[in-house]
Amino acid sequence: MASPASPVKPDRRKRTLAALAALCAIEPRFAHALQHCGFIADRRRPADFANLCRIVVEQQVSVAAAATIWGRVTAKVSPFTADALLAHDEAALLACGLSRPKLRYLRLAAEALRDGSLNLAGLHKLPDHEAQAHLTAVKGIGRWTAEIYLLFALDREDIWPAHDVALQEAAKRLFNMRKRPDVKRMDRIAARWRPHRGVAARLLWRYYGLMKQKAMP
Repeated sequence: MASPASPVKPDRRKRTLAALAALCAIEPRFAHALQHCGFIADRRRPADFANLCRIVVEQQVSVAAAATIWGRVTAKVSPFTADALLAHDEAALLACGLSRPKLRYLRLAAEALRDGSLNLAGLHKLPDHEAQAHLTAVKGIGRWTAEIYLLFALDREDIWPAHDVALQEAAKRLFNMRKRPDVKRMDRIAARWRPHRGVAARLLWRYYGLMKQKAMP
């Protein structure tokens, strides 16, 4: 998953630097990663329905494929609102590259938003676990989708998307593991990094990007 980097606000930059320092003190391998990655970009996204749907589209597909599909969808449904999505022709949306299950999930999220069972505007009032539970109560929004939304739309700094394959691959490389860690092991190794697991994830994503470019020693 990727999105254009945004300017980093001074207060957030300070928080991120403090979190990185704490992580490097807990786990020296983070210092190695940070040395090669530099400061990690701000990847904030809007806290709205369109962004939630975009994350659903990004599930289990490549960054490039997701961007292409999402671009086609938003060209058809503009402005992208729950009502506009529900009113749009399903065949046209499937022609954009959406799978039938993902189109169903988007429509279920739109219906939940419209009937009030999904309250995106109220998520900022909830602690992490309650906000995640509220999102995952909607069929089609699983742990990964909820965590990505909370991390990048609501700036929750202790969110840890352990299901993310890129994070798993980065952890395997950085921590010299024999095989890619599963979700349980990812959750276990990250327990020491509270309350900065979201910053750890952002650093590992950057590390993974450099791995793919073969830019890591």
